[in-house]
Amino acid sequence: MRNQSIIMLAIAIVVGLAAVFLANTYLGRVEQAQTQGIQGTRKVAVARVSIDFGTQITADKVRLIDWPMDSVPAGAFHSIEQLLPMGKARVALRPILTDEPILRPKLAGEGGRATISAVLKPDMRAAAVRVNDVAGVAGFVLPGDVVDVLVTRTPTDLTGNSGQITDVLLQKVRVIAIDQDANANGDKPVIGKTATLEVSQLDSQKLALAQQVGTLSLVLRTVAGEPNPVVETVSVEDLRDGAFVGGYNRPQPAAFRSAGPAPVRAREPRAPRAAAPPAGNRVEVIRGTQDKSYEVGRYAGF
Repeated sequence: MRNQSIIMLAIAIVVGLAAVFLANTYLGRVEQAQTQGIQGTRKVAVARVSIDFGTQITADKVRLIDWPMDSVPAGAFHSIEQLLPMGKARVALRPILTDEPILRPKLAGEGGRATISAVLKPDMRAAAVRVNDVAGVAGFVLPGDVVDVLVTRTPTDLTGNSGQITDVLLQKVRVIAIDQDANANGDKPVIGKTATLEVSQLDSQKLALAQQVGTLSLVLRTVAGEPNPVVETVSVEDLRDGAFVGGYNRPQPAAFRSAGPAPVRAREPRAPRAAAPPAGNRVEVIRGTQDKSYEVGRYAGF
């Protein structure tokens, strides 16, 4: 009986030692995997809360998380001190969602402020146009939307007749601000008096001129749509349901007519004249003060 107890005790000790060994091996592998995982990551600053356009970024709105080394986004910050050097606050130029990485292109300079010029593309301009509740689609045009710009004007032809027409001035233009609001996260209609559009330099000149000669209207369109390569001019004659005359003949102002002389038409070449037959032999006879010519026939050899 005593021998059996000793054998059972020995077996229990061996099993316990085996269990301890296996547990230590497993925990060691887990710790090693965790260590390798931490070594393969890097701290990245992300937004603790949603940050709107123009919001000042402070330390309480930011937190650091471990990010895989092979997918760290360009322009990321890796510490609070790097993001906010010497306690200086930055300002968001674009909306930043919760847990979204805070990147340099989305921020103003150190201690800077939010500006429209910072969100423009290098070759684009910000042009402001006057709008009202109708031209601004009743306030449903918000920053970040895409619109077409129409111009309604009254041209005058050479005879003094006039009639209103509407042309498509610009297509697929991005709205970057309504009045002083440039927050693209807004979802409620706001009736503004000014819309700031992102256009090229030439298109900004067109907008400035169009505001002087007519009235501008904004037409909301889908972002995925492509500009129409063929646009039409709508005149008063087209204001019937389903009717479109088309082919509007744009009057040419007198200022654009050429003041130079009328073009000279090229002369038509004349038909060549038939050669006159050779004159025969003539003999002139003088009698006193009178003379008279006689034609003499042609003979062979003469």
